[in-house]
Amino acid sequence: MQKDFRNAVQFSHLLLKENIEVGDLVIDATAGNGHDTKYLAELVGVDGKVFAFDIQEKAIAKTKELLEMNDLADRAELILDSHAEINQYLSQKISAVIFNLGYLPGGNKEIITKSESTIAALKQSIELLKKNGVVILVIYSGHSGGEEEKKVLLDFASALDYKKFNVLNYEFLNQPGPPPQVLAIKKRI
Repeated sequence: MQKDFRNAVQFSHLLLKENIEVGDLVIDATAGNGHDTKYLAELVGVDGKVFAFDIQEKAIAKTKELLEMNDLADRAELILDSHAEINQYLSQKISAVIFNLGYLPGGNKEIITKSESTIAALKQSIELLKKNGVVILVIYSGHSGGEEEKKVLLDFASALDYKKFNVLNYEFLNQPGPPPQVLAIKKRI
């Protein structure tokens, strides 16, 4: 039994689990070290597909390695490109999208997600969502540019039509530094 509140990653995975069915199409907008891509591949099963984006070759290689180690590589398409280019690769309706914003853990901390590309990807993602689909953004803002990206995302999400979308902001308020937070957008219609 879970006794503590879930951290940002645990909570994002709970939301994914509750909103993805076997056979679904989903997106990992920031493949990183591959942990979300692996989790998504497990959730969609053999009949589903994960489209995982990253701009860094190192991230795509690490994700590929993790998927192959877990016999999940056939469930994912790894795309070495910006998440801002989602529409160049997908037109089908999707069930879920996850973003882990900031920089590649263990990678170059100068290569970060930026609000312009993230907003472009977010707009494309919510257009591709099927009814009851969800976009989840795990926002790490404790790096240069992080607070600006967080503000832009919160402003964008806050302005979404409540008749079309439910928006949730999950964050710890009394932890040191800026703790990561989860912004979740669920399509209602």
